[in-house]
Amino acid sequence: MKKLQSLLIGIILIIGVLLVSVRQLEKASGMSGAKIVTIYNWGDYIDPSLITKFEQESGYKVNYETFDSNEAMFTKIQQGGTNYDIAIPSEYMIQKMIEEKLVMPLDHSKIKGLNNIDDRFLDLDFDPDNKYSIPYFWGTLGIVYNDKVFNEEEIKHWDDLWKPELKDSLMLIDGAREVMGLSLNSLGYSLNSKDMSELNEAAQKLNKMTPNVKAIVADEIKMYMINEEASAAVTFSGEAADMMYENEHLHYVIPTEGSNLWFDNIVMPKTAKNQEGAYDFINFMLDPENAAQNAEYIGYSTPNKAAKALLPKEISEDEQFYPSDETISHLEVYENLGSEYLGIYNDLFLEFKMYRK
Repeated sequence: MKKLQSLLIGIILIIGVLLVSVRQLEKASGMSGAKIVTIYNWGDYIDPSLITKFEQESGYKVNYETFDSNEAMFTKIQQGGTNYDIAIPSEYMIQKMIEEKLVMPLDHSKIKGLNNIDDRFLDLDFDPDNKYSIPYFWGTLGIVYNDKVFNEEEIKHWDDLWKPELKDSLMLIDGAREVMGLSLNSLGYSLNSKDMSELNEAAQKLNKMTPNVKAIVADEIKMYMINEEASAAVTFSGEAADMMYENEHLHYVIPTEGSNLWFDNIVMPKTAKNQEGAYDFINFMLDPENAAQNAEYIGYSTPNKAAKALLPKEISEDEQFYPSDETISHLEVYENLGSEYLGIYNDLFLEFKMYRK
């Protein structure tokens, strides 16, 4: 009996020593659970120095993971097993995540700086009263072109992408909503259409574009355009800003007949482990100086009016990236189409990609 008691005491002592050692290691490395903020964001979508600054000011350690599509982000969070404190999806996906109860309501009493956000970007249809999300960036979908090949009158509408002069020189973003949407807009239809005759017409028109399409990719579009390996591309406004910074012959245009107006907002997934840290990060990004630094680094448009006032005028007054209310009035926000029609868009887009081959 005494031997058994001695053995149990020894085991307890060993466990105690191990627990103390683990706690000390966590403390020394700043990795204790309460001191970690885990962020799930798009790639290249925050100034890295801001993460360092947040860690220094808050005492938190940031775990930063990235995704390349809203759908990939949704699937990973839906499957569970994650502990993201912050995620930054787009508007239609936020609406879907709310419906699926994958995000938690925000306590606005813990949020400082929401008054810095332009009223135009608050209380939108996908999240009334911003109950679940806080604006991060916004932008448009448009065309970037090289003025060595085309002048501003030759590339200004979606229909211009079908011109024979663009043979094997057009880059398309690898997104079903974007590519199907531009074809729908070129026909005068909504990019949220659920009319099968319109969708089929848009898909058939896309097939006629195939001789012009050099590649359907994502981030690679930047290097193709910067290195002048393509003449035009369909891309997002912030990506266009990066390209234009590297090559003065590149220009960005938003087709007047219609395009996508998108919003990426900060949400707190329901599995968040560090809510206090999440609120601290939200408040940090609402600070005008931090938001302005982020906008200048990334190239996308900030919804933070106080931050916009801090930006150089050549940025804040550039209507390519801060379009007028008149231009915005012709743009549409992606709606959550539901699984059935999202599948139809994806299938038609896949058929277009296969048709090219």
